[in-house]
Amino acid sequence: MEPMTIMQSNFPKKVLIFATLFYFLVSIEAYAEITWNFSEAKKFAKDIYSGNETTFYCGCSYQVKGKQLVPHWDSCGYFPRNKYTKSGKLNSRSLSVEWEHVMPAWFFGNQMKCWKAGGRKACKKNKLFAKMEADLHNLVPAIGEINGDRSNFTFEHIDGEERVYGACDFEINFKDGVVEPRQSIQGDIARIYFYMSETYNVPLTQKLQKILKTWSKLDPVDQKEFERNLKIFRVQGNTNPFVDTK
Repeated sequence: MEPMTIMQSNFPKKVLIFATLFYFLVSIEAYAEITWNFSEAKKFAKDIYSGNETTFYCGCSYQVKGKQLVPHWDSCGYFPRNKYTKSGKLNSRSLSVEWEHVMPAWFFGNQMKCWKAGGRKACKKNKLFAKMEADLHNLVPAIGEINGDRSNFTFEHIDGEERVYGACDFEINFKDGVVEPRQSIQGDIARIYFYMSETYNVPLTQKLQKILKTWSKLDPVDQKEFERNLKIFRVQGNTNPFVDTK
């Protein structure tokens, strides 16, 4: 889980020079503590993904329509697991993009006193929880149905390739409470977990650490992840050190 220095990465030399210069120029600014709540964080997140409007789990393009983010199913072959609700209405969550906590709020909050007293709602008044909930490094756009189905399930390998969301490569086992995302974002997920664990002292089981370390090695940092990290730095004032370098 140890991050490497930026000059050890395999990005093109021009990118490294730019990134190093960028870090130097902005380092004189005071570190921006997270002073916004989750609702406000979602507004920042929308700006961070501007120009790269793509859902995290399925890779669908989406369009910003006012306050709504609308996914284009055809762009990724997504099809809802449940097109209609039990009452016969269209599943509205499949028609919108929501902001997903890669490390679920339950995962970093369930051991807190406020959570035990009244769940997530009670933790809204806890400053540490509010900071974790609003951390932009942990927020990604996801189709609402995927966000809802994922819930607080942990990440793990699932045998077989049963697809219940059309061509979207996102496996889910409701019985065991686990999900497996597409390989091209597994490293992204690992590095987000490592960041949240180190930044907020959130413990990870040995089993989960082993999985995430493997994912991080097999799916190294790519250009989009690197650029996202820089954009968050400009807003939030800190980077994910596991993304700074490969």
